[in-house]
Amino acid sequence: MVSHEDTRPGQGQQIHVCGLDLELRTVHLDDGTPTGTQIALAAGFNPEPQVCVLQWLDHGVEDISPTEVARLKNGENRFIVCESDALLRLTVDGLRYDWPASSVPVKILRKLANLPPSKSFYLSLEREEDRLLDDDEIVQLGAAGVEQLFTRWVLKIQDDFFGFRTSTVKVRDALAVAGINLDKGWQIFLKVKDQPKRALTLDDDIDLTTPGIEKLRVSPNEINNGEGVHLLRQFRLPEGDELHLNTHYPGWQAVVQGETRWVILPQYQLPEGYSPSVVQLALNIPQTYPMSEVDMFYLFPQATLSSGAGIPATEARVVVSGMQFQRWSRHRGGASQWRPGVDNLITHLALVETSLLKEVQQ
Repeated sequence: MVSHEDTRPGQGQQIHVCGLDLELRTVHLDDGTPTGTQIALAAGFNPEPQVCVLQWLDHGVEDISPTEVARLKNGENRFIVCESDALLRLTVDGLRYDWPASSVPVKILRKLANLPPSKSFYLSLEREEDRLLDDDEIVQLGAAGVEQLFTRWVLKIQDDFFGFRTSTVKVRDALAVAGINLDKGWQIFLKVKDQPKRALTLDDDIDLTTPGIEKLRVSPNEINNGEGVHLLRQFRLPEGDELHLNTHYPGWQAVVQGETRWVILPQYQLPEGYSPSVVQLALNIPQTYPMSEVDMFYLFPQATLSSGAGIPATEARVVVSGMQFQRWSRHRGGASQWRPGVDNLITHLALVETSLLKEVQQ
């Protein structure tokens, strides 16, 4: 009995081949179980060591060696064939992509991963903030390690871009991620290309798959007398920290409580899998920071897993600004000790996100 997925050996097969431009063309194989060499020959290449054959899968790209048999399926079978003396690797949302060049345009990556226009790539960085990639950029490969990318549904809120893990987001959650105070009165509008702007409420959902979404815009219900909004900033941080917080968490606070200093992010979005989805995040800032490390983090209200599973080392409570925050006892390991002059609030926030993701990705 023949598998629905596999092609019967010996019956021949049409496949699609392309170069690094991913422009597919059809070629014929006499063998239903072709090797990498046979695919290279069918694509018009001599079977030399410098010829690379990659199978372009629905989810990822994998190398086919000259003697390896490619597994063909009913339907479209795609192969990238080109001259190359080395393969580099990147991952997109954890899926492996082998690539036979030292760089890859984001436009090619979008086609390779079949990414819809309303989703975007982010480049994962260890010691810096993850970076949103523009379609006109080129990702340089070949640096130490494997380039790791992830995708998000992107929405422009006011003048900044924000990534979301799900294709539907509630207006109140989107504004909270942007650091907009939900207690203020706002007029909220969604602008879609070639359509009149649409008024929304905090409880409306935004479908991020909608083609042509341009911006979520808010404006005050009333015009005030010109007095600025007072933000609680009782101590200063290094310039780079403040610039990062002003950009990504504009409602951040710096609170002195006795001998303890706290930075509070009033609207911090938790990864999918937690309840509630938005909390206040507090960080204890030592008097000797940035020479001394920022350790652990604190959430209010307390976060729980939607699965009902327990979260270790989160039992302690600490009062900050009159609220009982849940302490997450997470510490740097031996290989990631605090490095004065390198580590800062930005790198600690990256560790916070890693710690939160770890609990829902186990």
